[in-house]
Amino acid sequence: MRIAMPDDVADPFGDLASQYAGDIVTSASQFSRTVYGRTKLPLRVFEGARARTAEINGCLVCRAFRAKRDTPASSSKSVVDNGDAPDEEFYQQVSAWRTYGGFSPRERIAIEFAERFCEEPQVLSSDDDFWARARAAFSDDELVELSHAVASFIATGRVAHVLGLDRVCTIETIGDLND
Repeated sequence: MRIAMPDDVADPFGDLASQYAGDIVTSASQFSRTVYGRTKLPLRVFEGARARTAEINGCLVCRAFRAKRDTPASSSKSVVDNGDAPDEEFYQQVSAWRTYGGFSPRERIAIEFAERFCEEPQVLSSDDDFWARARAAFSDDELVELSHAVASFIATGRVAHVLGLDRVCTIETIGDLND
């Protein structure tokens, strides 16, 4: 880790707010919880954008995370209730979104959006061809949701990765990504 955490902290990322910048970390965590808990986006669209963002960010926690499997149970509706969960091939092929035939048109646009939001936001904002395709596939409400979801994924994943918090994750599949 790039910051000091007490040895007795089992989950440094989850406990970050009790150690540092409590108000800011708590607010960022609430933003992420709101994105997962309030989105109306289909799970596969959401996960496509999230998984591509995780690849670009380099966050090991985020790459190993699967919303259906790893989102804490809640008494209210969340993204995991918004349709079928992707299979592992979906996650393995997300960086091949241009050529992989297993994505729907909406999933493909969401993945492209996430990639370009991460890598070339200025170009994305002025790409009229992309926006014509995106607006044909998504409502404006969905595009605003997708934008905020990707912003949340970028922020959370980059903080975890840059501070080295993703190296101390408890998600069991993390070992597969380190090989």
